[in-house]
Amino acid sequence: MTYDNQYETVDTDHAEPVLTFDGECPFCSAAATALRRLPDVGVVEWNNDAAQQLLAAQFDDPPFALVLVDEGADRLWIGSAAVGELCDRAGIPTLVQDTVADNFERVGDAVLGVAGAKREPADLDGTGSLNAAAAAEYRTLDEPTGLADPTK
Repeated sequence: MTYDNQYETVDTDHAEPVLTFDGECPFCSAAATALRRLPDVGVVEWNNDAAQQLLAAQFDDPPFALVLVDEGADRLWIGSAAVGELCDRAGIPTLVQDTVADNFERVGDAVLGVAGAKREPADLDGTGSLNAAAAAEYRTLDEPTGLADPTK
């Protein structure tokens, strides 16, 4: 299912992009640790209260999904689109980006099976505009609520 946003968008100043991820999955946590090395990308666990509020503001019912939110770009990327965007920001060659994004669901299913996931990922994939309510929640993300410092 492709995500098409139906909400009003907002113009905002640049802020650090944030990736929500499954903090209970050891493989996902390891990948999030690697992402902390990317300049200007923060990570926050999906079950963190601030992440839940941001996702609920955007989707009503927070989807269990990999979501990259960039308020400065007024965009969010979901599932394989988030992986592709992160690869692009990391400077990974296009061929590798395409391979990773194209195989995201298959690899994700295998990882979830091995990790013993407790919930099914949402059937969402694609990009959309950040709505005003989600942008307001995005601004509440900081170190005390779970946003990790990407330089550590």
